[in-house]
Amino acid sequence: MLMEILVSLLILVGGAFALLGSVGLARLPDFFMRLHGPTKATTLGVGSVVLAALVHGGLGEEGGGLRELAITLFLFITAPVTAHLLSKAALAERRRQERTQKQS
Repeated sequence: MLMEILVSLLILVGGAFALLGSVGLARLPDFFMRLHGPTKATTLGVGSVVLAALVHGGLGEEGGGLRELAITLFLFITAPVTAHLLSKAALAERRRQERTQKQS
């Protein structure tokens, strides 16, 4: 009973974070603000859902939830790196555009 409540709460929290991140991606005004939606809130949302899967069925399996732990580790490593690279590329593009405007 307690396990089902915990899994349900984790799924609800994960869904709420994913929804919040999606709304932020759609509604925030500029690229750098929009970058926070998928990288912060959605990462926590998906991580919470994967944690719910780990609690629900992963611990009783033969692998002991290694698949879920690998997904979580991959998610928490790749999302910040991707956000950093996207922001660096956008910043470089903004600087390039400013230089071309000054030369005109």
